[in-house]
Amino acid sequence: MQAVQAYRFALDPTPRQVGALAAHCGAARVAFNWGLALVRANLAQRTAERSYGLDGDQLTPMVSWSIYAFRKRWNTVKHHVAPWWAECSKEAYACGLERLAAALTNWHQSRTGTRKGPAVGFPRFKTRRTSVQSVRFTTGAIRLEGRKHVVLPRLGRIKVHESTRKLARRIEQGTATIRSATVRQEAGRWFVAFSVLVQRAGRAPTRPAALIGVDLGVKNLAVFSDDRPAADNPKHLAGAQRRLRRLSRTVSRRQGPDRRTGQSASKRWARADARRNRVHHRIAHLRCDALHKLTTDLTRRYGTIVVEDLNVTGMLRNRRLARAVADAGFGEIRRQLTYKTRWNGGTLVVADRWYPSSRMCSNCGAVKAKLPLSTRRYVCESCGLSIDRDRNAAINLASLVKHTVAEGGPETQNGRGADRKPSPRGAGGCESSTSHRASPLGSDEDLLPATGESPRGTAGRRTV
Repeated sequence: MQAVQAYRFALDPTPRQVGALAAHCGAARVAFNWGLALVRANLAQRTAERSYGLDGDQLTPMVSWSIYAFRKRWNTVKHHVAPWWAECSKEAYACGLERLAAALTNWHQSRTGTRKGPAVGFPRFKTRRTSVQSVRFTTGAIRLEGRKHVVLPRLGRIKVHESTRKLARRIEQGTATIRSATVRQEAGRWFVAFSVLVQRAGRAPTRPAALIGVDLGVKNLAVFSDDRPAADNPKHLAGAQRRLRRLSRTVSRRQGPDRRTGQSASKRWARADARRNRVHHRIAHLRCDALHKLTTDLTRRYGTIVVEDLNVTGMLRNRRLARAVADAGFGEIRRQLTYKTRWNGGTLVVADRWYPSSRMCSNCGAVKAKLPLSTRRYVCESCGLSIDRDRNAAINLASLVKHTVAEGGPETQNGRGADRKPSPRGAGGCESSTSHRASPLGSDEDLLPATGESPRGTAGRRTV
């Protein structure tokens, strides 16, 4: 099977290469801001003309939001907008204009109700201080050189901190093709991520007939329906809270940036903030590593995995549990299980959000009306079963799917409890439970953010 897979490596560029990388990221930011200023000026002009009584063909023509129109117009004005344009690769400017076209399209689709998920705000100008330094290359010399170097357009040969043998072997065997490369700076380090089209060999789990229910939680990261021991929650963020508090106090005592007064940050503040950011990135990397190890082991071993469709956004609204839920990474576990089961030949079944996995007895099927979070042990009044709350939920999730041994029969079928609530659905479906109404745009006044209002404020706050 073919799959698009990313290979990410840390770079060890020379000081001159660091300057070149920053220049390419700045070139993408300049192109983005130029295109956004063009669009805002065009919308403002059309709005002003409508206030004069003009309409229809009398208005200034709309600026096309396509990447091709942006690039064609950029090539005509780049000598005046960026006289230094020849110092960077053309891919840097194309990257910024492509991101602008995607941002405008996403905002328009979100505003008209054709895009699912959280509301997307109007694009804002990127600044050197707040924007992430990143640039994407899609054409030109993009390749690996040996096991310790990569080659990028205009940047040339850059040393890699770690070996690239995993990707190099696939390319040598003809089972991988590099499509693009994205360079990004995080916590003072530069990384390159290759988007690769990989021809993956067909795989099967070591126990293709095995079924397991996985109940995610905060005390234990995952509790399973079989004899497998529960996965402990590493709690990387909680373990680093003392250090983060100390570093945050240090940052607060330095002279930081202030937009209201135009005050710029001091170098001591920048160094303290960088130290704090490195701790946050280390926490994120440790969490990602632990989740990858858990999901890889599950998908390579079990043929069918059953999880619950958790309302993570709603959980984050609970101020007592928000930090612990965010530290656990429930959404990331679900995302990794979705594509790893497909890679390893397994099946992921997602139970409905309203399925009473915790309130239902795994022995007799009796359902309790309420079960508070403080009750950590499930005791059934009907049959007298006493079992750990999370283990009971995992067993109920596994009971949703029963394997059939009849020849030619379906691989799975709904089991006990599926008739009481909506049946489980496959992974990859709609995550949002809120419908979005379509609101056609009446005029250009609906496109342009209101005067004196932040463009991001026209679409509401975005939930992470």
